[in-house]
Amino acid sequence: LESNGIGYKVFVLPEVLAKTVGEEIALFTYQKIAEDGQALFGLPDFETLQFFEMLITVNGVGPKVALAILSSARVDSVKDAIARQDAGIFTRISGVGTTTAEKIIVELKNKVGALPGQGNGSPSEVFDALLSLGYNQREVRETVQKVDSSLTQEQQLKEALKILGRN
Repeated sequence: LESNGIGYKVFVLPEVLAKTVGEEIALFTYQKIAEDGQALFGLPDFETLQFFEMLITVNGVGPKVALAILSSARVDSVKDAIARQDAGIFTRISGVGTTTAEKIIVELKNKVGALPGQGNGSPSEVFDALLSLGYNQREVRETVQKVDSSLTQEQQLKEALKILGRN
């Protein structure tokens, strides 16, 4: 990332990396300062930044793990998983075991609460179903992020298969 002639190394979500080189973008940043150095984490909007900061309050979840969680699913899908106490969305991520997933759910469920208007479909169940059909994890993750989470599980799966069929 370059700003006013100064280059910065910024850890970002895959959606930011998908931008065209030279395209101007705005990022909301979080700076981590530690004994071993500093790191910048760039997020596409303020809501995502706020949720990222909420995630890193959980013991065992650092900024890189929080970024990995947000890379695997949209913020609303992660919040929905927390509200439904679905640890599966977290345990698929490298560096997140069952214990950490349960900590995330326990510590954040009251902060997140149930989301109105969410469908019956679990993003992690759709993710697992697509993996079992032989699609690779990267393309499944990208596809699940594009699917409307207010749809039922069956509708989400149909929409995801349509998207994957176009690729």
